[in-house]
Amino acid sequence: MSYPYELGGETLWEAGYHSGRLYASLARGAAEFVKLPTGLTPTPQGSCDIELSTFRAFVQGLYTLYSSTSSLVIHGLARGLLVTSLVLLERAGAPITLKPEHEEALREEKAAFARSMG
Repeated sequence: MSYPYELGGETLWEAGYHSGRLYASLARGAAEFVKLPTGLTPTPQGSCDIELSTFRAFVQGLYTLYSSTSSLVIHGLARGLLVTSLVLLERAGAPITLKPEHEEALREEKAAFARSMG
């Protein structure tokens, strides 16, 4: 069973059911914290539609939180959600700009995540 993330009928991530639902849950919690909507809408068919401009703003807000602190706890809590979101944005053709001090490490993690996200 899967939980696909779709943009305009194109599947950006054919997530496994559990990983897809966990990602959506984490995004909802982070959205509440950064006070931005996620742009992710579950469908009755068991997938998740992405509204790109809203999702991009959410990921930018998440990255702003991540990049504005040196807290290892916040970095650790936010990193998996952020990296997964960055992969989805890249697949949608709408990446955000990362600060030079984060670019290399996040690029390596994005590549690793992208391979495991199929």
